[in-house]
Amino acid sequence: MSRAFVPWPSAVLRTPAAEVEEITDEIGALWDEMISAMDAMPGVGLAAPQLGVGLRLAVVDASDKRGQAICMANPSILHASVELRAHQEASPNLPGVAAVLKRPRAVTVRFMNDQGMWDRKELVGLWATSVQHQIDHLNGRMYFDRLSRVKRDMLLKKAAKLR
Repeated sequence: MSRAFVPWPSAVLRTPAAEVEEITDEIGALWDEMISAMDAMPGVGLAAPQLGVGLRLAVVDASDKRGQAICMANPSILHASVELRAHQEASPNLPGVAAVLKRPRAVTVRFMNDQGMWDRKELVGLWATSVQHQIDHLNGRMYFDRLSRVKRDMLLKKAAKLR
């Protein structure tokens, strides 16, 4: 099955996603679908709500070569570096626009892995930026929610003109 990216401002993008209780075959299949959608963009991460699924599932792959995706259920940030990193962020749910955001350069993330076990990883650079971006999606936030009101309004006006 191949789901389409839901357009902003769909309710699923603005609603905190539900916790995942256990890793099932259906969750595994959804992660596979998410990796395919992420690779097709091409992008470095994807959260289930972006495909209209209100579950706390994310995939991240910021590797130079594909096939290094980390599948996460219920991810949370345990520690974030004080040092920030600027990166241009965008979303297929609001195509044609992007904004530069500053986020912690490194994070320690805790998540349930594809074996149903709790795991943690230290992520740096684009990996760290991507996982923070995906956790925002899981919390019902878009990257532009982190912009000032003026910048956010300008970005949304530009996106509306592109539709």
